[in-house]
Amino acid sequence: MNSPILEYLMSYGIDPAYIMIGLLAVMLILIILYIICFLNMKKLKKSYLQFMSGKDMQSMEDILWKQFDRIEILEEADRDKRRELNDLQITVQNAYQKAGLVKYNAFREMSGQLSYTLALLDQNDNGVIITSMYSRDGCFSYAKEVIMGQSAINLSEEEKEALKKAINGDKIAE
Repeated sequence: MNSPILEYLMSYGIDPAYIMIGLLAVMLILIILYIICFLNMKKLKKSYLQFMSGKDMQSMEDILWKQFDRIEILEEADRDKRRELNDLQITVQNAYQKAGLVKYNAFREMSGQLSYTLALLDQNDNGVIITSMYSRDGCFSYAKEVIMGQSAINLSEEEKEALKKAINGDKIAE
């Protein structure tokens, strides 16, 4: 073989067999990649044909319109739920969220801690303190209004403690 390219490569000491082996390896890699692409394309075509089988464009359009209708229904339901959630958040702000309970013996002759003071407060520390004192003669209950964590009426030590527990979020303990 008298080829100027081969003579040029041989003059630099490069054996043409190495070049042929390299080209053969590249060709083998390309054949493998072609086979992989062919198999993937076959899978894709099978999926496409399965998706489109038995469907004409009219039925596909119907399916799309049904999906759009369904999306509109879901969006409306989402708006309704958001409105309900906002209403609940407003309601919860005015609901009693904090409580403080203190049980005690109001009178020396009584035992069993049957008297109690309960403080119920909302998010802004507004609410009520309910005191119930138990004696042998009967049970007496009192309610005092709390505004922003303060009462206009003087509080007993037990009522102050129940109010402090409610404001600080302490767990109700007996």
